[in-house]
Amino acid sequence: MANFENSLSFAQIKDSKDLLKDFRKEFYIPQKNGKDTIYFCGNSLGLQAKNVRTEIEKELDKWAKLGVEGHFEGQNAWLSYHRLLTKTSAELVGAKPEEVVLMNNLTSNLHLLLISFYQPKGTKYKVLMEGGAFPSDQYAVESQVRLRGFDPENAIVEIFPRPNEFVLRTEDILQKIEEIGENLALVFFGGVNYYTGQAFDMQAISKKTHQFGAKVGFDLAHAIGNISLDLHAWRVDFAVWCTYKYLNSGAGGVGGAFVNKKYAEQTDLQRLAGWWGHKEEERFQMKKGFKPMYGAEGWQLSNAAILSMASHKASLELFERAKMENLIAKSQELTAYLEFLIEDFNASQQKINLKIITPKNPKQRGAQLSLLVENGKNLFHFLTENGMVVDWREPNVIRLAPVPLYNSFEDIFRFYEVLKKF
Repeated sequence: MANFENSLSFAQIKDSKDLLKDFRKEFYIPQKNGKDTIYFCGNSLGLQAKNVRTEIEKELDKWAKLGVEGHFEGQNAWLSYHRLLTKTSAELVGAKPEEVVLMNNLTSNLHLLLISFYQPKGTKYKVLMEGGAFPSDQYAVESQVRLRGFDPENAIVEIFPRPNEFVLRTEDILQKIEEIGENLALVFFGGVNYYTGQAFDMQAISKKTHQFGAKVGFDLAHAIGNISLDLHAWRVDFAVWCTYKYLNSGAGGVGGAFVNKKYAEQTDLQRLAGWWGHKEEERFQMKKGFKPMYGAEGWQLSNAAILSMASHKASLELFERAKMENLIAKSQELTAYLEFLIEDFNASQQKINLKIITPKNPKQRGAQLSLLVENGKNLFHFLTENGMVVDWREPNVIRLAPVPLYNSFEDIFRFYEVLKKF
């Protein structure tokens, strides 16, 4: 941060040298009072890419002209449309193409994969989760534990940060896995914690979990399109994600799932089956007896939600052009510059303190800083009234996410200028 300067001219110079600066023009920026907002909420809902409308209209036009034949005819026939999303999605999570499928939504996919990968036996039934995981993950795991006849209060072990700390230490997570030991059936964490913005060491967690014969899975909602992922090399068993945050696919956009290749041919692995996951060359024979497709596609239930996938296809094309390594490099700089200006703000006044609870180490975070603010609702409303789109999370955190595809260094400086007026 020593190379940063607290000035508009510095921010504008940084933007002029930004290799990704033209991607901002590819998105619609929400307005307030006739001016572009400073949009730091891409960790909740990414902005709409301008090419989305074109992709959706292509499919609407096909529907209008071909009707049901659109499944088989025309460009990008619907029967295999989901595969248009596979290559880039696999690259974003560090997977083989056969390990990835786009389908349903995040929590539906989580339930489908928990059926397969949470298989308690005897005293091996406990699940380790991060304390304060995203509520949907908590509810899904609670219900799956009850489905197997266990009490969540006993079966689910939560690990919290040490007293007076806000993020988990990797050594504490690994120690907790060892403590549970042979009673451990599953470790399920977020890749990035939604509240603190902490990115977990998924490789270390996976390695330690497998030492006890347990399965490991991750919710990548706040990780995909945000941090570097290498699920196959890390030997993760399964993962799920949404696509409407950093991947900008639109509210409620299609979800994704990863299933490690080592399970690709385990046709006897327990699962909830649907006809779209049935062996493709026999699918339309309409016979009894489920035969799963090879790889992650064998967990599909129904035919693709084409309009949602068309929106996601448009966004993935931007990721292909931008390249994830470029996005991560810019993200680290944007986040560090935001951190620099917040620390300058804290040092220059005593009215309010913005405590950053996200790790300082760039390897332990993505494009998010979480600010712990006493009585922060007033600040949140002030920022909103002044054209800042940020996120409030109970009980006292404001989340800021400068996204490298469409945010700029000038955005960050303008945020700082508004902050000074509070």
